[in-house]
Amino acid sequence: MNDVFILFEQSPVYFYTIVTILGLLIGSFLNVVIHRLPIMMEREFTAEAKEFLELEAPKESGDTYNLVVPRSCCPKCKHPISALENIPVLSYLWQKGKCKGCGVAISARYPLVETFTGILSFVVAYHFGPTWQCLLALIFTWALVALTFIDFDTMLLPDTIVLPVLWLGLIANTNVLYTDLSNAVIGAAVGYLSLWSIYWLFKLVTGKEGMGYGDFKLFALIGAWLGWQALPVTILLSSLIGAVVGISIMVIRGKDKNIAIPFGPYLALAGWVAMIWGDAINQAYLKSIGL
Repeated sequence: MNDVFILFEQSPVYFYTIVTILGLLIGSFLNVVIHRLPIMMEREFTAEAKEFLELEAPKESGDTYNLVVPRSCCPKCKHPISALENIPVLSYLWQKGKCKGCGVAISARYPLVETFTGILSFVVAYHFGPTWQCLLALIFTWALVALTFIDFDTMLLPDTIVLPVLWLGLIANTNVLYTDLSNAVIGAAVGYLSLWSIYWLFKLVTGKEGMGYGDFKLFALIGAWLGWQALPVTILLSSLIGAVVGISIMVIRGKDKNIAIPFGPYLALAGWVAMIWGDAINQAYLKSIGL
């Protein structure tokens, strides 16, 4: 692997191109994850609930449903998506945003997710270069993209993504890739407990739930990767972005204060920014206050 890194160091343009294309391809797969994983979770929860309540078990359809099977198809005409129709971004443009089988419009979010993932992957590659830090930061980035869109759609942050990536961050920092292990462990604990404490304080005062347990775990994930030092800038940025978006939504929808707004996407975005520019932001802040 080190030989590969050396090769990429000698050809940085080639490296950036490969990573960006890989990001586009991963973005295409993330579209599948974003759509299917919540459905898989719902089916599993329904089956477990019926088993717990000793109700009649759901009838097995005999059809396998996971991230690989069945093959992707048009939801209206069931036209199977061929390899040529599944090229990130280009296929959407070539087909003019319409299904080849029935002509129904394809959601623009599919190429948006692909493009977004490709751009973020390029930024990670440019920032870290051909290193182990870059490789793992790409995994961190792709996980945050999936969590962001799943939370927007369903208000869920699946443990099947959050927990493995959290543990991967701790393992990565045994080699001090982003911070040392003690800072990572403290970051995970402080990340979880800080939002957990705010949750219960808010609930005791108002009787309402201000956020979900998935947000605690996501903040712990960010702490496990970047250390406790990155948590203040992460929560500050996420709160700022969330406030702007929340106020905008209330204005657009008639100032309904009871609108549920997912916090995970803003945590994810702020955590990614903290990974790339967190040190520069902290230094700029300390310089501004004369420290």
